[in-house]
Amino acid sequence: MSKNAHKKHSKRLEKGFQHIETQKKDHRTISKKKYTKSLKKLELELIKLQEWVKLKGMRVVVLFEGRDAAGKGGVIKRITGPLNPRICKIAALGTPTERQKSQWYFQRYAAHLPAAGEIVLFDRSWYNRAGVEHVMGFCTDEEYVEFFRSCPEFERMLIRSGIILIKYWFSVSDEEQENRFQDRINDPTKRWKLSPMDLESREKWVEYSKAKDEMFKYTDIKQAPWYVVPADNKKLARLNCIHHMLSLIPYESIPSKPIQLPPRKETPSYYVRTPISDQTFVPDRYSRKAEKLADMNLTDLTTPPSDFENNGSEKK
Repeated sequence: MSKNAHKKHSKRLEKGFQHIETQKKDHRTISKKKYTKSLKKLELELIKLQEWVKLKGMRVVVLFEGRDAAGKGGVIKRITGPLNPRICKIAALGTPTERQKSQWYFQRYAAHLPAAGEIVLFDRSWYNRAGVEHVMGFCTDEEYVEFFRSCPEFERMLIRSGIILIKYWFSVSDEEQENRFQDRINDPTKRWKLSPMDLESREKWVEYSKAKDEMFKYTDIKQAPWYVVPADNKKLARLNCIHHMLSLIPYESIPSKPIQLPPRKETPSYYVRTPISDQTFVPDRYSRKAEKLADMNLTDLTTPPSDFENNGSEKK
């Protein structure tokens, strides 16, 4: 850590901010080969978990909170990738409407809680009130104080109802967050991730740190503790978080019966099919044959794939 960074960090500690993210980047790494191999194993375990949750009618809620650009979305994407979207769902709520603002604060989040046999991953959650709403002045001081009174009781109520509740905070260093913001600015495919709110959060680093400290103080309860995920290395954060989540949910492997495809039934009476010429196909622009035609300045290849040839359409 540079001398200036160390002085900055020390000043923040003197002000009483004991849990802020470090300014120095965590340089732990993992090889691509090990990451891919480990992720594959975890995906198999996620499948087992999914089948167990479905069989036992379990209800699982996982909250993902943390700094902007901390990598929450990447972890969620890796969890949902191999799973059935009807079982593992993502709740990423937008700005509340005027009607929703007039409701009980937890009401719109409660609507996304899982039914039996479902897993819901909240990409940010009711903790918006303790973070961005408080720091940016989107809620009153009274609403902020009331949140800390209500939130622990709300979560205890969820747990008493049989819901498994897991809460993750993704921690990213000042240096790494800066790098990721710059990457988003320079990459057109990632620029949409950079909102005006993200830019303003850079100016309010200490305010967000203090808000996080207050949030942990009141909501890091025994029944639903916070788990901090060091996320300077995205790959390590993904593996560690998924592995930890699996360790918190009791599940077993369900023996599967061998699957055999049944033979196709012949339908002698079905001789005439719709002619291929009556169907509209998506033009092929990327096969080798299409590239050759493009090089020869010929028209787009719109001929249907060979799988559709000799399909009986010429039979009388």
